Amino acid sequence: MTEEAGRVTAAERGPNAWVQVISAFVVVAALAGGLWKYQKDNGTQGSGAAVPAGPISCSSATPTGVPTMVRAGVRYVSANRLCQALNRPDLAALLGTPGERALSYGGDDDSVTLGGSDVPAPEMNVTLPTYSVQLSASFDHFAVKDMADLLGGDAHERTFLGRPAVLYSDRTYAFFFGIRPAEGSASSAPSHPTRRLVVARDPKDGGGSYDIALWRQDSERPDDAVLLRLAARILPTLPGWGGSGS
Repeated sequence: MTEEAGRVTAAERGPNAWVQVISAFVVVAALAGGLWKYQKDNGTQGSGAAVPAGPISCSSATPTGVPTMVRAGVRYVSANRLCQALNRPDLAALLGTPGERALSYGGDDDSVTLGGSDVPAPEMNVTLPTYSVQLSASFDHFAVKDMADLLGGDAHERTFLGRPAVLYSDRTYAFFFGIRPAEGSASSAPSHPTRRLVVARDPKDGGGSYDIALWRQDSERPDDAVLLRLAARILPTLPGWGGSGS
């Protein structure tokens, strides 16, 4: 049975999750009332092509255009560009698991609906034997510094690489279509504790963010030191990071 991991509509997640949906925080986006399939179990890319174990393969194609929903002056970062940021030979070493190879990967130039408008929320997921990593971008108008109180729980506001950031906990979610497998069966999809770091796209926190998430295949809580080390190496490679984010 296919695992679907967790970005869903506000009605399905509750009040705090509404903030996560708006800001593209969670694991799989709801688009046009449906769920995009995260390719962890079926070993496919967003294109439907089979994904071999080993190095990630990102497209070298340049996006044909910027989504019209992106604000003027803001540099759009596509799912393919997020893929390139994760496609590095030291990814497993940064995770503390040197020698591991990607089992599957997938991404999409997705969007979430806010106030009747579609807000771009591209993302990329990579699964390795020990960890899964998700990197996503949000092009909304929300300041990261305002989100810690709204997220609640253990959300902690901090400064990361000179930008407002929030470190918090989440979980992946499993969705089943048809007959749900029995609990504990081989086809039952687990819910994994997830640690997430959301960082403002620019030092002035003028709206929009990058989100990097980490969860373990054994369902143990990920180490924050691993997440922060990974974010410190990956986020500065994204387009526009060195300037205002535009």
